[in-house]
Amino acid sequence: MHSKQDRIIIFDTTLRDGEQCPGATLNVEEKVMIARQLSRLGVDIIEAGFAFASPGDFNAVQQIAETVGTENGPVICSLARAIKDDIKAAAEALKPAAKARIHTFISTSDIHLEYQLKKSRSEVLAIAEEMVAYAKSFMDDVEFSPMDAVRSDPEYLYQVLERAIAAGAKTINIPDTVGYTTPSEFGALIRGIKENVPNIDQAIISVHGHNDLGLAVANFLEAVKNGARQLECTINGIGERAGNAALEELVMALHVRRQYYNPFLGRPADSEEPLTNIDTHQIYKTSRLVSNLTGMLVQPNKAIVGANAFAHESGIHQDGVLKNKLTYEIMDAQSIGLTDNQIVLGKHSGRNAFRTRLKELGFELSETDLNKAFLRFKDLADKKKEISDWDLEAIVNDEIQQTPELFRLEFVQVSCGDHACPTATVSIRTPEGEELTDAAIGTGPVDAVYKAINRVVNVPNQLIEFSVQSVTAGIDAIGEVTIRLRYEDRVYSGHAANTDIIVASAQAYVNALNRLYAAIQNKQQQVAV
Repeated sequence: MHSKQDRIIIFDTTLRDGEQCPGATLNVEEKVMIARQLSRLGVDIIEAGFAFASPGDFNAVQQIAETVGTENGPVICSLARAIKDDIKAAAEALKPAAKARIHTFISTSDIHLEYQLKKSRSEVLAIAEEMVAYAKSFMDDVEFSPMDAVRSDPEYLYQVLERAIAAGAKTINIPDTVGYTTPSEFGALIRGIKENVPNIDQAIISVHGHNDLGLAVANFLEAVKNGARQLECTINGIGERAGNAALEELVMALHVRRQYYNPFLGRPADSEEPLTNIDTHQIYKTSRLVSNLTGMLVQPNKAIVGANAFAHESGIHQDGVLKNKLTYEIMDAQSIGLTDNQIVLGKHSGRNAFRTRLKELGFELSETDLNKAFLRFKDLADKKKEISDWDLEAIVNDEIQQTPELFRLEFVQVSCGDHACPTATVSIRTPEGEELTDAAIGTGPVDAVYKAINRVVNVPNQLIEFSVQSVTAGIDAIGEVTIRLRYEDRVYSGHAANTDIIVASAQAYVNALNRLYAAIQNKQQQVAV
C-alpha cells in the first residue's frame, strides 16, 4: 500500500463547483444518487456542497454524509468561507459522516483584498489562521484555500499558507480561480510553495482550476510533476463558466501515461501500480449519470467520454484498429466501462434476471423503482429485439429521476406530415388529481405538443434548449431528450428516454415543468412562513 504522498488523491467537486454551472441545479435525491456513484467510482473525497449557502445545500451535505459517508466510503467535505457561521454549519451538516472534512477559504490576491474583502494583508493573515483553528476545533481534517492564489503575491501567499498549516490545515489547496494560468507558470507556483513554505511537509498540496483557456487538465498534470498530490475536479468537467478540470481526463492521463508520471511520485518508471484509487470501469457510467441528471450534454468530441472518443471514420484508421487496436487507440474503450455488450434479456426474461443485470451495472433500486423500471423494460422488449446495457441504463436513469411528479402525462397523440398542420392532443393529470385534455397546433409535432402542454399546465416558462440523442444505433434506438426551461433567471432541466421521440419530448418537458413548478411552490411557502 502506497503512502498518500506517492499516489494522487482525487477530490470530486461535481456536487459543489459542478452544480454552480448555469442550469445544472440538482435536488437532494439526485445529489445522493450521484454521490453513491462517485463512491463506486472510487473518489477519495466528495465535496458535497456549501452547507451554509441554503437549507437545500445543508440538507444535501447532511444526506450524503449519512448515506455515502460510511467507514469504507469516501471522505465527505463541505465548503465554508472563513467565517464562523459557515464553518459551524459545515461541521453540523457533516456530523453523520464517518470521515469528514471542512474546506475553508479566503481570498489572498491584492485585487480581491481591495475590491471584494476590503481588508488588509495582515487582517486576512489573522483571519486565515483563526478560522482554520476554529474548523480544527470541530474535526481533525481541515483544508484551506487561498482564493485567487494564482494572482497573489507569492511571498504573501507563502506566509498565509505557513500560518494555515500551523493552525492545523492538513491540505493546502491552490486554486486558479479565474482560469488564467498556463502549465509552466502553475508548475513554478507549486514548486515555489514546496521550496518556500517551511512546514509544507505537514500538508498535502492540492490544486483546483477552471478551464477558461482550455488548460485546466494540462495545468494540473504539471502541478503533479511539481509536488501536488490532490486534484480537485468534476465529472465531464462541468462547473462555472468554462468548467473545471475534468476528472476522467486527469485519471486516464495518469493511467495511460503512468510510466511518464511514476518517477515524479518516487516510483520506478515501469511500475504498473495505479496512480489513483479510481475504478476506471465506472467512468463512462458516472459521466452518463451526471449528464442525464444535470441536463448538461457531453459534446461528441469530448476526450474520454464523448460519443466519438472511440469512433474511427478514416479508412486508414479503421483498417489499423481492426488489425491491432493499439495502432490508433491509446486506451481500450472497455477500460472506462464502455462495452458493446448485448445482454441476454428479452421479453420473456423475469424480474430476477433483470434485477441481477441492473446490480452488475451498478444500480441498486428500491422495490418501487425496480417495479417501474421492469415495466418500462417489458414495454421496450416488445418493441426491440436486442436490448443493450445502454438501453437499460437509459430506462433506469429515466425512471429513477422522475421527481417531483406533480403534473403527470397521461396521453399524447400527434398528427403531422408535409402537407398537414402539425396538431397535438395531450391529457395531463394535475397535482390536484384532475385530468385535463387540450390540443394545439405548432410549427412541428414537438412544438405542437409543448403548446398543448402549456395550455393545460399554465406555468410560465421559456424554452431555451431542446436536444435529442440516440442511445444506440439503429432505427429502433431509444431516443433521449433533454429540455431546459428558464424562469426568473433560473434554469430547470428535464430528461426522458423512449423509443418514440415525440413521447420522450413530452415527458422531458413535463419533467422540467415539474421542477420549475416545485421551485415556485417552495418559494411561495417560504414567503408565507
